[in-house]
Amino acid sequence: MSAIIQIQNVSKTYNNGHQALHSINLDIKKGEILSLLGPNGAGKTTLISIICGLVNKSSGSILIDNFDNTTHYRQAREKIGLVPQELHLGMFDKVWNTLRYSRGLFGKKADDAYLDQLLKDLSLHDKKNEEMRNLSGGMKRRVLIAKALAHQPEILFLDEPTAGVDVELRKDMWQIVDKLRQSGVTIILTTHYIEEAEAIADRVGVINQGKIILLDETKAIMKRLGKKHMHLELQTPLSQLPDTLKALNFEMSEDGASLYYHFKNQKEYANIPKLLKAVTDCDILINELHTSKSSLEDIFVNLVTNEK
Repeated sequence: MSAIIQIQNVSKTYNNGHQALHSINLDIKKGEILSLLGPNGAGKTTLISIICGLVNKSSGSILIDNFDNTTHYRQAREKIGLVPQELHLGMFDKVWNTLRYSRGLFGKKADDAYLDQLLKDLSLHDKKNEEMRNLSGGMKRRVLIAKALAHQPEILFLDEPTAGVDVELRKDMWQIVDKLRQSGVTIILTTHYIEEAEAIADRVGVINQGKIILLDETKAIMKRLGKKHMHLELQTPLSQLPDTLKALNFEMSEDGASLYYHFKNQKEYANIPKLLKAVTDCDILINELHTSKSSLEDIFVNLVTNEK
């Protein structure tokens, strides 16, 4: 699959000396959903703003469908739709006029049928003649999404699109994302809802302190870095953890009612019978046994914590 965005050695240092990005190299494939994760201040929004031409990079190059986003800004920018974190809308503008104006800015011919369907898809059709000031925060977020899609971009950036919005909008948002994906649109997403990234992203990139510290297919990350855990609920709480179980790296809950074991790799899964025997040999009665695997959020937290 060819790359629709090519980022080479991109860095950004602000006038106050703060370096927000350190030599970022990233190819984004045509038609994929890429989720960028990172703590606040990691550089996610700075990177997106540079790709979209809203912030100047300090060094490096960016190609958008083979157009340099500096020397061929217009051609590169018309490929992109952006849903920013902040609400930037004229309070006295009407929804319909906002969409038609946004489409016209990119030199697209009027297509009221497309815009009309877009409003229906985003549950905005009954608000098309409303002024922005009369809309709720969630409705304004929907307008931002519609505005970003008005010129039918090939690439869509969603910078925390569902932060602070209702469950209904989040559901509508992911239905739209699924439709866009099926039509071949490339989607780059940042979100604090990591379970959403795990569910929909083809690849995940983790940014911390201005550097990409992980980039891979979501399934590959889960397989490579995800760990399995065993939780034993005991019939009778323990006052202390037996030395034999300590030696096997068992952990005990504060109330003594549970034992935990964290597998280091898949090979260790074969040791479950041996581990359970060690517990019963200590005359410990097990009430229930649970196993679970690390979520993408667990992996993300562990990565970011270890990078500090």
